[in-house]
Amino acid sequence: MTDIRIDHVVLWVSDPLASVEFFEKAVGLPSVRAAEFAEGKASFPSVRISDASILDLAPHSMAGAMNVVPGAQGAAGHPVNHVCLAMDRQAFDALRDRLEAQGVPVSPYSHDSFGARGSAPRSFYFRDPDGNIFEARHYDQPDTP
Repeated sequence: MTDIRIDHVVLWVSDPLASVEFFEKAVGLPSVRAAEFAEGKASFPSVRISDASILDLAPHSMAGAMNVVPGAQGAAGHPVNHVCLAMDRQAFDALRDRLEAQGVPVSPYSHDSFGARGSAPRSFYFRDPDGNIFEARHYDQPDTP
């Protein structure tokens, strides 16, 4: 086991403040630096997943400045397949209820999907307003660091 953990994932979004609103209201993640972004004091806002992890909501206009790996010019701004959010069963059910209440399409449940902590009894997928795909899942065993 390593001490390496995900610090952040950068999502390319067309309207960072609209994305913040989606993640706050539909997903239940609190915003980070949204006011600073709105005032022009931060390059992008974020939403907090846990004490140690955030999603950065970077505007597409930043993609050109993100070509930081030699030989990878033009790679910035490409989407990832999906980001998986793991939570307890109660939070999982509450998330699905919030998404459905806000009219966000969700996939049917998947069962026994493999992940970082083994097999998850249930999971489902949804998209944010920019088409980024998220998987939500819960595990039966308690979360351990």
